[in-house]
Amino acid sequence: MGEARTSLWRLPGMQALVGVTLLGFASYSLTLASLPVYAVSGGAAASTAGLVTAVFLVVTIAVQSLIPGLTARFGVGPVFVVGLVAMGLPAPLYVLDDGVLWISILSAVRGAGFAILTVLGATLSAQVAPPGRRGESIGLYGLAIAIPNLVAVPAGVALVLDDSIGWVAWLSALPLLGLPLVPRLVRSVGPQAAPGHAGASRAAVLAALAPSAVLFAVTLAGGGVVTFLPIERPDGVLATAALLVFGATGAVTRWGAGRLADGVGTRVLLPLALLVSSAGLLVTGIGLAVGDWWVLAGAAVFGAGFGAVQNLSLLCAFTRAGESGTTAASAMWNASFDAGTATGALALGVVAAGIGLDWTYVVVAAGLAAMLPVAVAGSRPVRGRVSPEGARPPRAGT
Repeated sequence: MGEARTSLWRLPGMQALVGVTLLGFASYSLTLASLPVYAVSGGAAASTAGLVTAVFLVVTIAVQSLIPGLTARFGVGPVFVVGLVAMGLPAPLYVLDDGVLWISILSAVRGAGFAILTVLGATLSAQVAPPGRRGESIGLYGLAIAIPNLVAVPAGVALVLDDSIGWVAWLSALPLLGLPLVPRLVRSVGPQAAPGHAGASRAAVLAALAPSAVLFAVTLAGGGVVTFLPIERPDGVLATAALLVFGATGAVTRWGAGRLADGVGTRVLLPLALLVSSAGLLVTGIGLAVGDWWVLAGAAVFGAGFGAVQNLSLLCAFTRAGESGTTAASAMWNASFDAGTATGALALGVVAAGIGLDWTYVVVAAGLAAMLPVAVAGSRPVRGRVSPEGARPPRAGT
């Protein structure tokens, strides 16, 4: 069994998917927290700095719903190529102007490319692995997302705070290096199934709604952390360290949660991950008032819950939607991820302007805890639907 598990890394499709994902999310992560800081350095108000992130993600969400139809018409490969080009090609142009309008225009184009990367990447992560190993496959895909988050988010902030926006801009063109990997990835999964009728797609979206709602809540909190923590602590030392531990614990749990879920199921794991997220954000908020070490501890715990919720909610969404609803569930899940991040990047700045960032984190932590019944419901399979492996739903883990 152990030997079979190690071989998953060697599958050509998995290698190509991990490569493309690393490059695409490195670009995303480099700019996620650094562009708001860049906008503030150009004269934007701190309360509106999250607008550049919101524009990026609003466009992403709008385009994500179009991906199933685009791939059905043009094929996965051509659509994937367009996505990588749209993400990488405009990125060097950030150096031309630090105004919110210019940054937002470029981010809108890149957001369309990011929509393609996220929906197709999540969908293919469920198709490149053998039956019965979907959780582990999604875990490896999640690790490929978490590693750039670990390295590139704090690096982007540090570079902008050091007046090195040029490095951020050029490194954000990395998705272009993933173009040669697309044919290998597409060949590994073979022809894609035709999209289902509109009613089936709606059913898949509804099935994925509960786990996606949990993801929305947690990514809202995450958007507030990566956007406003560097602004709240502009010396760069605490913010960079906190984002680093946030990414590190998220990387570990996003990978490990998938492997664990293959054995024990998601019914206990998803609610537990939500509560860990709530506790971590609460400690982070308290730490802003009492001391830097509390901030670091809170960021570490919040990162652990954040990473686990991402993996487990995607696995739940796919299980509940069924094999024919994978792409629709992926679009729903990704839209929730990006809507949550955009909402956190925009709305929490307004809230923090009134009550302070520390109390804002405390309030949002309470909101996460209140989502526990949704997490419990979202971790259960839809009645009458078998698991993607075709035999039975994932075990409840009890």
